[in-house]
Amino acid sequence: MQGPARCSFFKVLLWALALAALLQLLYLSLLSGLHGRQQRSRYSELFGGRRGEAPGRPSEQQKEQLKRALASGGRLDASGQYRIYTDMLGPPERAGRTPDLVLATHTSLSNLHQLQELLGRWQGPVSVALFAPGPAEVRLATLMLYALGALCGPVRQLVSAHLVCHSGDLAAFPELEDRAEFARLKACGDVFAKLARAGAGRRNYALGANASYPNNLLRNVARGAATGHYTLVLDVDMLPSKGLREAFLALAAALGAEGPPGVFVVPAFEIRHTRRLPGAKAELLQLYQVGEIRPFYEELCPRCQAPTNYSRWLNLPLGSSLNIAYTVEWRDPWEPFYISANSVPPYDERFKQYGFNRISQACELHVAGYSFSVLNNAFLVHKGFKVPSEFHAQKDAENQRNKVLFRQFKQELKLKYPGSPRRC
Repeated sequence: MQGPARCSFFKVLLWALALAALLQLLYLSLLSGLHGRQQRSRYSELFGGRRGEAPGRPSEQQKEQLKRALASGGRLDASGQYRIYTDMLGPPERAGRTPDLVLATHTSLSNLHQLQELLGRWQGPVSVALFAPGPAEVRLATLMLYALGALCGPVRQLVSAHLVCHSGDLAAFPELEDRAEFARLKACGDVFAKLARAGAGRRNYALGANASYPNNLLRNVARGAATGHYTLVLDVDMLPSKGLREAFLALAAALGAEGPPGVFVVPAFEIRHTRRLPGAKAELLQLYQVGEIRPFYEELCPRCQAPTNYSRWLNLPLGSSLNIAYTVEWRDPWEPFYISANSVPPYDERFKQYGFNRISQACELHVAGYSFSVLNNAFLVHKGFKVPSEFHAQKDAENQRNKVLFRQFKQELKLKYPGSPRRC
């Protein structure tokens, strides 16, 4: 084939591919609109006041918010692979305008029951992004989110909930057979008990064929509800130390907004048994001395948490107030948990499943000029020791794929921050 003919062929091919992509997006948009009209017509069926169809006493505002969220058809993420429904339950009743510290977390249905203990410990605003792969899970997720809002006072008061599913799936009001199960839920404890049963025996990231857990997209969705506030981004199976929110807000007020941008590192640990989860540092130290608690990822990846300098932190004198203990420089492959202003760079949503998803975020913070200050009395506890045998079978393969992506990501940071002397 001659040069000009070959060039024309590729131009036609590129135009055809672009047209196909445009038609697909148009189809998804039309599908969302049609679905929205269907949901509006079915709204009266669920909330029409028939006895037994809607348990609990959700507020009219909550009902209207769920109606709007479902009728919108959601929005597509930047990749076009996922559909996002934000604020399924409306803003929390205790949502304030003054700067607060929002706990942003993410989960699948198998771990949503962990939200109960997290709320009890945090007692402040929580934003949760829930991933549901497949039509059946999307339907159940919609049902359970509504049940949580209807029957759980702490959820109504504190939680903003967001649903993420594949772009081809659409959230809908419960089907008739689902509503019978819905009607059997009489109290908040019933909802969390049902969620715990549904998640029993499931492993993280093991979502079935053709379903990748988009952890960084979920983190960004959860953080999106915290505009103007500080955020602490956690996995749902971790608990913060007691009083962390109030203590940090007092510290932030004392520090003001002066100085270079920085984040506040909260040292993370893991506990062997979950019967006695420490709330204060003195309790944590006692459990550490008898081997019930150890640094997070100590067995799986000690280097991933080493810059936290656990030895130094554990030997700090116990103080009554929260403060900055010391500042450390980021180094690969550190993936700290931290409190920050919500203006920090977002997580790179190309990272999915296991490996490099949080490291990439910390790496960008370092290149962008952020400092890492370790807090003295605050900590996090993961429920259970992290051991290799408990991971899903594809963990190593996923880690290798994300390792290749991370190399590309680091090269992209050089172009994004050309004036920065820092590198990952």
